[in-house]
Parts: sequence; C-alpha cells; structure tokens
Amino acid sequence: MGGEKYDTNGVPATSAEAQTTLSTDSLPAKSQEENATTKRNQQPLWRQIYNVITWTPPRCRWDPEKPPKFSLPLNCLFAFAGAFTVANLYYNHPILNILAEEFNVPYEKVSQIPTVMQAGYAAGLLFLCPLGDLLKRRAFVLLLVLFTATMWVGLCVTNSLAVFTGISFITAISTVTPQLMLPLVGDLAPPNRRAAALSIVVSGLLLGMLVARVLSGVLTNYTSWRNIYWMSLGLQYIIFGSLWLFMPDYPSTNPGGLNYFKMLWSILVMCTKHPVLVQACFVTFFTAATFTCFWTTLTFLLASPPYNYNPFVIGLFALIGIASLCIGPFWARLVIDRFVPLFSVVLGELICMIGITIGTYTGTFTIAGPVIQAFFNDMGLQTAQIANRSSIYSIEPKARNRVNTAFMVATFCGQLTGTAAGNHLYARGGWIASGSYSVASIAMALLVCAIRGPWETGWIGWTGGWSIIKKSKESADGRTAEVAMHGKKEAVATDEEKGAVNESEVHKSLEMRAAEDGKNPVRAEKEKEEEEDKLSDSDSGKEDTLRDTSPRLSAARDS
Repeated sequence: MGGEKYDTNGVPATSAEAQTTLSTDSLPAKSQEENATTKRNQQPLWRQIYNVITWTPPRCRWDPEKPPKFSLPLNCLFAFAGAFTVANLYYNHPILNILAEEFNVPYEKVSQIPTVMQAGYAAGLLFLCPLGDLLKRRAFVLLLVLFTATMWVGLCVTNSLAVFTGISFITAISTVTPQLMLPLVGDLAPPNRRAAALSIVVSGLLLGMLVARVLSGVLTNYTSWRNIYWMSLGLQYIIFGSLWLFMPDYPSTNPGGLNYFKMLWSILVMCTKHPVLVQACFVTFFTAATFTCFWTTLTFLLASPPYNYNPFVIGLFALIGIASLCIGPFWARLVIDRFVPLFSVVLGELICMIGITIGTYTGTFTIAGPVIQAFFNDMGLQTAQIANRSSIYSIEPKARNRVNTAFMVATFCGQLTGTAAGNHLYARGGWIASGSYSVASIAMALLVCAIRGPWETGWIGWTGGWSIIKKSKESADGRTAEVAMHGKKEAVATDEEKGAVNESEVHKSLEMRAAEDGKNPVRAEKEKEEEEDKLSDSDSGKEDTLRDTSPRLSAARDS
C-alpha cells in the first residue's frame, strides 16, 4: 500500500489504466479507427513516409497458400525497370566533351566521371546486393529506387563538377536494383522456364546499356545535355510507381537473420564449394571483356578513315545490338531451357567467336565486319550469361543474391579489363590488335568450358558423359529438382549432388532391378511382412484361447 501510486481522484494508477483500456475497448469501431488514425498522424514524418513506401497493395501481398505467379507482364516490368536503371551509368559516355564545356574544365577531369560511377556500381554490387538474401526484396528495391531518383535531382541542377561527380558516385551505388531483381526472377519463375524469364530481364539490362548512349547522343545533339538527365529522373519515378503497384512481396529467404560480415565472407566460401560457380565466373570474365573492348574501340574505328562517321551515326550502331537482344527471349525458350546449361554456354561462345573473327579481320576495309560483330557478339554474350545464371541459381536457393554477387563481380572485372586492354592495344596496334585480344578471350572461355563437363560434380573432368539432354526436364540445370522455399510443400525429387532420394524412388529403383532379375523385391518384401503379420495374429489368438480355457480347467480340477 505504501508504495502504491494514486491519481488526482484517489484511484490507484493501475486501476486507472485498466479503466482507460476498458473504455477504449468499449468504444465503437468508428472511434477506434479515428484513434488509430490519430496515432498514425502523431508518428514522425519520416516514419509516415516509410510506411507509405513499404505498404503493399492487397493483390501483391504474400500468400503461402497461393504464391504469386510470375507472369509475362511482370517479367516485362522487371526488364523495363532494369533497362532504365542501369542506363544511369551510361548517359554521360557520349557527352563528356559537352560536360567539359559546361563545367569549364579540361576533358581529362570529366573523363573520370564514368570511372567514378563504375567504382560506385562495383561497391553496390559487393556491399548491397548480398542484403537481398536477408531483407524482403520489395521494400529494399523500392527504397533504393526512390533514393536514386531523389538524389538524381542534384545532377539535373548542379553547376559544380565536384558535386556532379560526388552525386554520380552515390547514385551508382544504389543503381544495383536490377541485380536484386534477377535472383528474384530465379525465385519466382518455374525452374524449367527460368532461362526464358531471365533472358527477358537480361535483355533489358543490355538494352539499357546500349539505348542510354543513343538517347544521350541524340538529345544532346538537338537540345541541352540536362534534358537527358531530366528524362532519366522522370523514368525513375515511373519505375518506382510501377514497382510499388505491381511488384509482388516475397518473404526473406533467410528469415532467421544472418550476420552481415559472415554473409560477405560466405561469398568466398561458396567459390571454394561449387565448381559450377567458379567455372561460370571465369567464362563470364573472358566474355564480358570482349563486349566492352568492342564498344570502346568501335568509336575510334568509325571516326577515322576510311569511314569518318560523325557521333550521331556512331551512336546508331547500338541499334544493331538491340536487334540481337530482341531475339534473346525466344532463343532462350527454344534452346537454353531445353538443354543443359553448359551446351548453351559453349554455343554462345562459338557465336561470339564467329562474330569477333569476322569483325576483327574485315573491319578495316568494310563496314559489314563491325555490323556482323555487333550482332553476333551481343547475341553470344546474352546466350552465355543466361545459361550460366540458370545453372548457378540452382546451387544454393537461399543464397541466390550472394551467388549473383560473385557472378556479377567477375563480369564487372571482365568489363574493366576489356576496356583497359582494348584502349591500350588499339593505341599500339589499331583495330586488329584490340580485336585479336577479344579472339584470345573467347578461346580462353572455351578452354574453361572444356575443363569440366555438364555432369561433372568435381572441379575437373567429364564424369557422367557428354549428353546435352536434361535428366530432369523440370529443372533449370538439368540435374537438380528444386522445391519452392515458401508456400505449399511439394514432392521432393532427387538431388544428385546431395544423394537424397524419396521413398517412391526407392521402390521404383527396386522394381527396375526386378525387371532385370525376373523378380520383384518390393512385392517379396510386402509378402514377407504380411506373413509375419499373420503369424503374429495366430500367436496372439492362441494366447487368448489359452487364457479363456485356463479358468475352466482349474475349476474342473477343483470340482
């Protein structure tokens, strides 16, 4: 009593609180809604904004009994978002000389802007993308898109090169949202159609890299350079609004949580555990180098004799690459989804080799050479990338963002190597020297493919044969039957690498052996169990009979 507190009316405080609770509960529903609205209005402004951004429309909410279907319109939305998000990195490439005049600085200073943005993108790949295995992708992607769009306003209005460069670096870090969408496609799309779904998004990414240069060159040629940045700002807010309305919610693949630094370390650990991931990383490194080597040195070739094309005509060459990208989804559905990934990777490398060889050794005297190379190189690159992604997304379903990070870091390093080597070799030996480097890169990629076969589980060898036909048609890599990590449980098929089999497969294998031996061990086993049951039943019956007759015998003896 002595320590109990009272309010001004002499009522104990605990009783007052209980009365308040009871009175609140007894309020009508309308009053309760008004109280809830009042509480929301009392929240800080940043919290209210966060609640609006992360709110999910009912049709996009996660339902474990009815997981969202990955439809074609949603696939195209991801491709559109990826295209005009990654384009942010490339708008400045054709207009560096205009930016030098605008900021009144030497060309050497503005030439560092693409390098700074590539460095920011690399940082985002390494430090932000792994968080996709920890956080819900919808909220994470929306926040990154909104942050990028809001920071982009500074690029549209600033008159300072230092500010322009700083904001470019920051926005490049958060421009990794397409690399968060690709593993999500791996989660949502059916495994037997994963390559086709990935090809649409990958086509969007490569399309953004090419279209950015064309749009930037055309708009800057006829209007102010700032208009391309204002256009990008509008597109990013359109992307945010579209994703907010239609992007499905998807639970975290690791709801129990992960240590961030251990998560980064696990990327290196995965490279020591999975030979298929290391093989894919080496292949994409050598292939990506040819892409940037070609598009970097193509400008020098077309601007010099015998062509002497102006920047506008040179920019139109990107349309050739766009044509090859449009074929990608159909090619993925007809070829990549039907065969083991390594076959499609080798096919893509051979397509690249044909195009690069023709373009390198005929490009100095006929424009047909670079045209053929632009088409075949982009087509082969896309084929190899999609097949590799389809394969590596099967190894650790709960770590697809980290798997994708390892793959993209290797791709990015290849792009940087191709740019540096292409410029250096072109300065020393011209078009043929830089093109010969690309020929050697594709040869190295083919060598990496030859070291390890499609069914090999170790690091080197061709154990399992040369077959290119998938053993499991419902899988992405041809061997691993996957199960949805969320939602209704489905029957689990064999995972060859782990050696896990279900009971039905045991019976099936026994029956197959019986067909060879002329016996049926399953049936024999069942008959044996039935005989044992009959014996046990007869024994129990005898015991019951003895129990029933024993009192009568004892009574007879007594009488």
